[in-house]
Amino acid sequence: MTSKLDQLREITTVVADTGDIEAVARLKPVDCTTNPSIVLKALGTPMFADAIKEAVAWGKKQGGNPEAVSSAVADRLAISVGAALVKLVPGRVSTEVDADLSFDTEASLAKARSIIAAYKDRGIDQDRILIKLASTWEGIRAAEVLQKEGIDCNLTLLFSKAQAIACADAKVFLISPFVGRILDWYKKSTGKDYTAEEDPGVISVREIYNYYKANDIKTIVMGASFRSAGEIEALAGCDRLTISPNLLDELAKDEGKLERKLSPDNSKPDPKVSVDEKTFRWMMNEDAMATEKLSEGIRAFAKDLTTLRTMVQKELQLAAA
Repeated sequence: MTSKLDQLREITTVVADTGDIEAVARLKPVDCTTNPSIVLKALGTPMFADAIKEAVAWGKKQGGNPEAVSSAVADRLAISVGAALVKLVPGRVSTEVDADLSFDTEASLAKARSIIAAYKDRGIDQDRILIKLASTWEGIRAAEVLQKEGIDCNLTLLFSKAQAIACADAKVFLISPFVGRILDWYKKSTGKDYTAEEDPGVISVREIYNYYKANDIKTIVMGASFRSAGEIEALAGCDRLTISPNLLDELAKDEGKLERKLSPDNSKPDPKVSVDEKTFRWMMNEDAMATEKLSEGIRAFAKDLTTLRTMVQKELQLAAA
């Protein structure tokens, strides 16, 4: 019997949610996703010691405001992590726009373009990169512009159908609806435990997937943020799933039968709608879970980004001493 991971690969594109170079080399995913937390963790490993030295040396040569220099060095390090991953996967690597720009469309556009330019400087074409943006109204508007420029986007921190509909309207390349974080909220709110079939996060992704397939929406659905292999199995057949190395390993060791749960052929009618800004904000306002988890996610990523910049500042100060 083949492993559940191999069975999953036959019906779903498997993506690694990690910056762990050794894990990516071992598990051979098609794509990789990163975020500020993953980048920070990757940079804490010996593998990126030389990249940190190079970025700090580069930073010492830059003029201007020390905070701006620290931010630029942090950006350079995020690109270093992404570039290392590009070498290991045949597909795409997602690199995230700064979380503290989540409510600024123009600044998000500028940052996204600078990320693409930085990869180009390293000989990496934009068709190997996905720009990650938070699924705020402003982030979705930035993605709409970038898509028209030929820069494909991954809309993350997505917790609701309202966000998914707005992303479809913007014709974004890919969305990352979260599963585990939705479950976290409901477990805390209700005090209940949920089976995989009852899991509110699983149900949310299934509803979004069905809406997209029922209306022939081309945006890719990539389930993310898993708490268990059971959640992954409950979404087998989804376009893509981005999975942490520990859960990939668990699926690789399990030789049980994997049942396909999602298929475009099984979609049910779900009338297509569009949302303007007023409707989007009202729908989010009425969804306490989505509103709270979106804000919480942005805060968490912004905190890790600040930690990275602070680390860079210290390294720059040491280098100047």
